[in-house]
Amino acid sequence: MKDATKQTPAEGIDALPGDLMMWILIVSELLVFGAGLAAFMGVRLTDPAGFSEAQTHLNATTAGINTVVLVTSGWLAALAVQASEMGNILRTRLFLAAASILGVVFLVIKGAEYADKSAQGIDFETHSFFLFYYMLTGFHAMHVIAGIVILALVSWKVTPRNTEVGAAFWHMVDLVWVLLFPIMYLL
Repeated sequence: MKDATKQTPAEGIDALPGDLMMWILIVSELLVFGAGLAAFMGVRLTDPAGFSEAQTHLNATTAGINTVVLVTSGWLAALAVQASEMGNILRTRLFLAAASILGVVFLVIKGAEYADKSAQGIDFETHSFFLFYYMLTGFHAMHVIAGIVILALVSWKVTPRNTEVGAAFWHMVDLVWVLLFPIMYLL
């Protein structure tokens, strides 16, 4: 008789929602962002006053609004997964479209923030804080764009598995922003 409490590694991997390759991508992307944030924090230790002064040029309120926008889009992606599991393709597509639209709203707000920094004459060379700011938030913005494309592809070919895979990537994008926001804007 097999012990039901013990799982083989394959059973554990098979239990992951979605697709193993997407999970490999998600973990690798989280490691890249983690390394970037660790480097940011390490360099910050060498110039805490300079980083604090540079941070005053960021708009935490706008970034907070962007956080609400992105987290709400993640909630809509989760609702898309539920709708897909119930076989409701129209609702799934509507939730995916709404999540994507909020992704676009996030990018528009981020673009306005970049334009404001440019108008102030702030670029990569202004201070090492801004080098990390542009690299980390820009890399994140590229992931938002990729996520919008993934959600559009999922919407085109709705299945519960596809929806779950697309939502998993979108949740990774949310998670990264939830980490970037307090570290870049609040600490």
